Amino acid sequence: MKSLRPTILLSLIVLGSLASFGITGHFAAEAFIGHQQSRQLNELAEIVVRRSELAVDFAAASLDELAARGLVTCDAASLQAIRLHVYQRSAVKDVRLVNPDGSVICSAYSETLEFDKGWVDRSDMLVSTDARVLLFRVEQFGGDALGVLRDVDRQRSVVAILGINSSLLDIMPAELRGESEVVLGLNNGEKLVQFSPQQDGALADALDVIRTSSRYPFRVTIHLARGALSQWNNEIYWPAISIALALGLVFGLLLTRLKRLEGPVADLDRALLRDEFKPFFQPTFDLHSGEIVGCEVLARWITKDGSVISPMNFIPLAESSGRIQKLTWQILSTALNDMRPLLRENRDFKLAVNVVPSHLLSVNFIETLRRVVMGARVSARQIVLEITERDELHDLDHAADVVRQLRDYGFKVAIDDVGVGHSGLSHLKGLGANIIKIDKFFIDTITEDASTAVIVEMLVRLAQDLHMDVMAEGIETEEQRRALLACGVAQGQGYLVAPPLPFAKFRELLSRRPPAVGAVEDAALVA
Repeated sequence: MKSLRPTILLSLIVLGSLASFGITGHFAAEAFIGHQQSRQLNELAEIVVRRSELAVDFAAASLDELAARGLVTCDAASLQAIRLHVYQRSAVKDVRLVNPDGSVICSAYSETLEFDKGWVDRSDMLVSTDARVLLFRVEQFGGDALGVLRDVDRQRSVVAILGINSSLLDIMPAELRGESEVVLGLNNGEKLVQFSPQQDGALADALDVIRTSSRYPFRVTIHLARGALSQWNNEIYWPAISIALALGLVFGLLLTRLKRLEGPVADLDRALLRDEFKPFFQPTFDLHSGEIVGCEVLARWITKDGSVISPMNFIPLAESSGRIQKLTWQILSTALNDMRPLLRENRDFKLAVNVVPSHLLSVNFIETLRRVVMGARVSARQIVLEITERDELHDLDHAADVVRQLRDYGFKVAIDDVGVGHSGLSHLKGLGANIIKIDKFFIDTITEDASTAVIVEMLVRLAQDLHMDVMAEGIETEEQRRALLACGVAQGQGYLVAPPLPFAKFRELLSRRPPAVGAVEDAALVA
């Protein structure tokens, strides 16, 4: 009996360790899942905010164009020109000339006035960060619209009537659609539109996620049944518990054998020192012909055992720890060394590299960039700097000055994640970039959701007005390519031609005849 006591004691210690780590793992997994769910819901609400801002930006730009052309009178010729203007912009239902108090003088489509159930005075309209732009709800039979007022002078203002389609709010994942409701409203409490697949009444025990616009008086609310969250994105729970139990089992051994603890930042530093970060190349192509006209350089972490680590697992840490600058220079230098023969042979070929805002605005960025590019004996006109939008450009004036200097030296500048990032009209106009890249979020639904095509068309028209080129990312199907062409997009990138490839496979892809979009040989090459 006495000989069993040490065994029983050891067993109790092991069981205690397992229980302790298991409980800790449970709460840690629950906290992590809750944090991830909260972050993702806020990102979904932010997408609706950005879409709504983009619609107002488009309306304001349209009104500016009418004012610049002198089409702010009620004579027959002006109204005819305004009707043509409205016809070419599917999101705008009507344009009206109004008095200083907000009352209507005339309308391009006077019949739309019959659908108005009411019209607010100017004193009841809501201000935005642009003092000349006011927003208000236009109550109509069959659904409300959004009024966007732009002052022309002290005697006249013009108003664009925007139809807000509920499908613009269709952003919830399939697991949550039936237990959620997305509402777009104004800051004064008025509701513009809602998207609610299930019409069975109020949601039980609803969780509310609210996001507001920093530029316009918008308020987005996601109502979600709490019970629906229990089955959403919780795949990590049991793996986390398993890991916690395994850690509990070997805890004693780790304590005795582990000499020192090192964090993930130390792993990054070692990987940088060993040149484990390698450039992968994803082709950009002409949507009409399928010809490859350039590529985007993307970082991949190749460990000593040959496994490839996704950038999602190290780029955020590199940014937060200040290693992103060294990583970017290392990737760009290697990519230029690999691509030098092709870039020198084909002067029209473009190589794009991602730059976060903090790096763009850092000291000596331009000088270092020129030194790296000149050292590779490559033309600056072949280099495109894609400004990523994980962080907002807080100092737009400084950023615009940097972009101007870059363009003076011949570099191209693109704004990434347009439509879901931080790039409102003020960024697009003020930054002075050459290219906008439409985010994959819109490409995924462009063949399924008519409202997505409207947004893409608005982006293309804005880019044309600002003398910018447009590129779409994340193109995966032939149907998406055709839909983008119909919207006026000329270039893109995505798995339709190739995923990001190591240089050897990318060179093999380029050695073939310029591929037709969707060609079978491409699929065989990258499989």
